[in-house]
Amino acid sequence: MSTLTANAGRGLTADQREIFATVDAFARDALHPLQQRMDDEEWWPPEVFPRLGEQGFLGVAVPTELGGVGADFVTECLVVQAISRWNPAIGLSYAAHENLCLDNVVANGSDAVRRRYAPGLCDGSLVGALGLTEPGAGSDALGGMRTTAVRDGDDYVLNGTKLFITNGTIADVVLTYAKTSPEAGPRGISAFVVETGTPGFRVAQKLVKMGLRGSQTAELVYEDVRVPAGNLLGEEDRGVAVVMNGLDRERVVIAFNALGIAERALDLSVSYAREREQFGRPIGANQLISGQVADMYTELEALRSLALDVAFEVQETPHGTAAQQVATRSAALVLLAGRTLNRITDRGVQIHGGGGYIWETEINRLYRTAKLYEIGAGTNEVRQSIVGSNLLGIKAR
Repeated sequence: MSTLTANAGRGLTADQREIFATVDAFARDALHPLQQRMDDEEWWPPEVFPRLGEQGFLGVAVPTELGGVGADFVTECLVVQAISRWNPAIGLSYAAHENLCLDNVVANGSDAVRRRYAPGLCDGSLVGALGLTEPGAGSDALGGMRTTAVRDGDDYVLNGTKLFITNGTIADVVLTYAKTSPEAGPRGISAFVVETGTPGFRVAQKLVKMGLRGSQTAELVYEDVRVPAGNLLGEEDRGVAVVMNGLDRERVVIAFNALGIAERALDLSVSYAREREQFGRPIGANQLISGQVADMYTELEALRSLALDVAFEVQETPHGTAAQQVATRSAALVLLAGRTLNRITDRGVQIHGGGGYIWETEINRLYRTAKLYEIGAGTNEVRQSIVGSNLLGIKAR
């Protein structure tokens, strides 16, 4: 762990700092060596989730009676950060499994649903995903949703397509949103736990990406998929509440993904600037290079401080509570995270020069990775709209 990028102090407990260090060491030794093959071949190592479960890194904020660790949201964010700094593709897949799927199942599912799915998601024998985005509905994921769920006896029958789904090809469980009352628009959406082995469910295609290539992204198709009515999360037509309840937490988790990647980019750049010599001296002796490093460090520390502050605030806000200040700050945080990560990786490539432009180098992988964080989980423009409309008290259009 770099002394420049340690999460020392800042309100963290000794246990949280120890957990961060433990996950960081594991990710460095076990996950970092997988990075290049994952990028080169778009390969997913199938042992990853079981190993994370064995180490106690899954279900971080899930109660122990459901197989979880019983820690808190901030600790979960630290685990995301530590994994992402050494293997961003696994960090993204981890966040989709842990936060988007598992945390939502535990927060919104019935006792039967929690007991059926949480233990497997916590030990890594099950992999989770979130099925929200559709081919014709990205930023307007709720309003433009076409997937339907029709009640038929003791089941719901789902039909539709989901796109850009992280973990789509490897998931055993997909938390899926569908319209149960299409005439009601966004107010007629429900959330379901769908097992991918159910007849009618299929992966239409695995998507080839610019970055985060080892994290499996897919298009999913639901054709008369029968889901037990008991797998409904929350109440029928109240799926919007399930989405909104987790949005602030999702944005914070994504910011910690970006924070971990930015830390690694800075460490690589500092090492290179110390070791690479031109004109008989390390390039870091050039004030233009040292200035780039100084800017990277300064922006990273600003992101870290805001990320930890907002994470504690979200943790203190009861799950499902509507708090405009928290929504505003979490959107501002992820907006800053995406922009900061892109600036830091861009400078990192510049410092590495020609080597940074070579596909197989780690700084190049991080550069290609960074753009997602200005697009995924709500684009920068959506984030700006949330912050601006909340501050101005004017509904954005």
